[in-house]
Amino acid sequence: MKCVFSSEWDKFSQQTYAENHGDIPYGDITKIHENDIPNHDILTAGFPCQPFSTIGLRQGFNHETQGTLFFDIVRILKAKRPKAFLLENVSGLKTHNEGKTFEVIQKTLQNELDYKIYFNILDSADYGVPQHRRRIYIIGFANELTKDQNFNFQWPAKNKKVVGIGRHIEQHSTGYNISTHLQNSYIFKVDDGRPQIVDENSNFPVKTLVSTYHKIQRLTGTFVKDGSTGLRLLSENECKAVMGFPKNFIVPVSRTQMYRQFGNSVAVPVVQKIAKQIKASLIQVEANTIKIKKDKALV
Repeated sequence: MKCVFSSEWDKFSQQTYAENHGDIPYGDITKIHENDIPNHDILTAGFPCQPFSTIGLRQGFNHETQGTLFFDIVRILKAKRPKAFLLENVSGLKTHNEGKTFEVIQKTLQNELDYKIYFNILDSADYGVPQHRRRIYIIGFANELTKDQNFNFQWPAKNKKVVGIGRHIEQHSTGYNISTHLQNSYIFKVDDGRPQIVDENSNFPVKTLVSTYHKIQRLTGTFVKDGSTGLRLLSENECKAVMGFPKNFIVPVSRTQMYRQFGNSVAVPVVQKIAKQIKASLIQVEANTIKIKKDKALV
């Protein structure tokens, strides 16, 4: 498959994307007209759910999702009518605003846009990633495709074994250290088993990597028992490992931006496996369509 269009408003994320893919993404999708986007077979996107909190409070809009990034996904789907889409969000999307947000999303995708949707909350730790990261994935197929008697979509099977972070831990005497003062005054100020500390013997996945990881939060963070002060932040390669990125992935930005970008990213192996299932479903429909055309030609 070939990517025909990408959109990213953050200049630092654009830089990372360009370094690895040789292409600078277009900017703010809310300012890009849907007709200027090339035709495509599959749309992939992520979107924040917080703006949906005001649903029902706005008046005078043409669509109840207007003002959210999901609205821009809707207008692109409506204009380009791709065969399939893959959307990703935090697991809390399903219960956000007492479930009203997800009701609007389902109604829009199914009733207004005429897609058959599948959704599931998957944990990246079940798919070979040394990190617990529960995310909701929403898959959609154009209804005209799902009417094919051979159409089938299956979620990827879970791995039989969980991968621990220990095998990915490196040794760093400098560069990522957390000062002893911060450790004594904040990190270990309370003996409550937090934060999560790992080393090369840790045979379990780490907590969810968040975009604010660089702020060293004791309740949500995972830190490494290593370095000249005895405790440090995850290194670049360790971040790549917990998100499923290859070691040769280029990180051209500052450490703060690196943590923010990895924390905002998807777990790559999970999306790869879902994408393979989407592709398999589309290939099956295409093969059946070709067979029907051949059979008709023989009659």
